[in-house]
Amino acid sequence: QVQLVESGGGLVQAGGSLRLSCSASGRPFDSYAMGWFRQAPGKEREFVAGIRWDSAATYYTESVEGRFTISRDNARDNAKSTLYLQMDNLKPEDTAVYYCNALGTVLASTMSYWGKGTLVTVSS
Repeated sequence: QVQLVESGGGLVQAGGSLRLSCSASGRPFDSYAMGWFRQAPGKEREFVAGIRWDSAATYYTESVEGRFTISRDNARDNAKSTLYLQMDNLKPEDTAVYYCNALGTVLASTMSYWGKGTLVTVSS
């Protein structure tokens, strides 16, 4: 059974830091691109950061560039893979539910998996 489980959310003051983790299990994710998305109250879900399967490239939305860092720890022997998001200098506008995503191709079909999210609240 495929599972993506986020953790590390919470309440933090503006200017503070949090580190989100996403534990991915149930299939090999070392060949999947992975990323973080977020959804603020009343808004659409938006892309935050992404990372290639081999960590050779990372991508960020402009509003978090220079403040957030995405990284991953690919599993060995098909064990769990873990995705991270280090968030520094947090701002109230970063308040949202953060979701982990894994995107890959299996037998020519695109597969996309989502976690259930972790809430980040930044107070001013």
